[in-house]
Amino acid sequence: MFNLSCLMFNLNKVREDFPILGREVYKKPLVYLDNAATTQKPLMVLDAMRDEYLNVNANVHRGVHYLSQQATDLHEAAREAVRGFINARKIEEIIFTRGTTEAINLVASSFCESQMQAGDEVIVTEMEHHSNIVSWQLQAMKRGIVVKHIPITDDGILCIDQLEQLITPKTKIVSVAHVSNVLGTVNPVEQIIKIAHAHNIPVLVDGAQSAPHFKVDVQAMDCDFFAFSGHKMYGPTGIGVLYGKEEWLEKLPPYQGGGEMIDKVTWEKTTFERLPFKFEAGTPDYVATHGLSKAIEYIDAIGFDAIQQHEQELTRYCMEQLMTIDGMKIYGPMDASKKDAVVSFNVGDIHHLDMGTLLDRLGIAVRTGHHCAQPLMDRLGISGTVRASFALYNTKEEIDTLIAGIRRVSQMF
Repeated sequence: MFNLSCLMFNLNKVREDFPILGREVYKKPLVYLDNAATTQKPLMVLDAMRDEYLNVNANVHRGVHYLSQQATDLHEAAREAVRGFINARKIEEIIFTRGTTEAINLVASSFCESQMQAGDEVIVTEMEHHSNIVSWQLQAMKRGIVVKHIPITDDGILCIDQLEQLITPKTKIVSVAHVSNVLGTVNPVEQIIKIAHAHNIPVLVDGAQSAPHFKVDVQAMDCDFFAFSGHKMYGPTGIGVLYGKEEWLEKLPPYQGGGEMIDKVTWEKTTFERLPFKFEAGTPDYVATHGLSKAIEYIDAIGFDAIQQHEQELTRYCMEQLMTIDGMKIYGPMDASKKDAVVSFNVGDIHHLDMGTLLDRLGIAVRTGHHCAQPLMDRLGISGTVRASFALYNTKEEIDTLIAGIRRVSQMF
């Protein structure tokens, strides 16, 4: 592991914790710039999960034998690690899910079932990931609710002044991305929450693209729900978190039924477990929760001050270098202080898929397409972009390789 005594981490030492970064692709050194899709995993996460499977593997909760109790302790310690990571008030407010998508669907389903009726409204934004659009549209088809959206400016900034105009007596919840996975725009969620709360409207924040990059404090933010994924913050896939204020989680009905979430079952009636287990039907991925806790430990050891400073420098440097290329179009804010670790672009008339495919042959991994944000693409008048996204292990030298690759591809068209 790296030396934790310095605020700014030793980047070379950090990269040693991620062996995959040392591999080659098409006989080229791998340059991994697809971190908004998923991050690589440090050895301490992988080692911890392997050790649990080898030495502690047993189903959690209710088991009286030693291994079950040990696995349960690790699982619940992970819940406490998550609570501290986002500064939730109580562990009962931490629900383990399969990821951000399931967390949003959980809220959409349970909230609409108990709190909304036909004609009631949810407000999202024009820059949302499909997870925060389709989950509400499914409820619109089932229950007749109405999905409205806050528009954005041409440079990818939320038209926050229009939120008040969108709110009506039928508005029951606001659900917004903390950070756009395409534009990198950091939305003013605190301001959104204040406006919504002034109308007694709860707010769900999609934190998939914020939790890995800067400190989140759900109490200071005062959001009612917050969702994020483990695999985007150096943890394993298949594990995520829904934070919910206790008073809201108590009001909402269970999302799924089965083992773990029950108190008592008879043919006539079922009563449900206390929080947080009411929303955790079935065997949880208890090894993944342990891996998530180790990822949090890894992030905490480096510190978000260092991580955020490093990633903002990479974002700023990348945009500066991209703008030296003829025909370059960058989407979203051009001020790096309003942007977070994501740069989406197109070059002239080169199709984003062609650019991404040819960059891949140079060993450069970027994301192409609509990034699960087709309504945003429609707003921008394009079919997709090339997206470079950064993590704590990326370097300026990798950005230089990206820039050189783009220049080389551009010369082919």
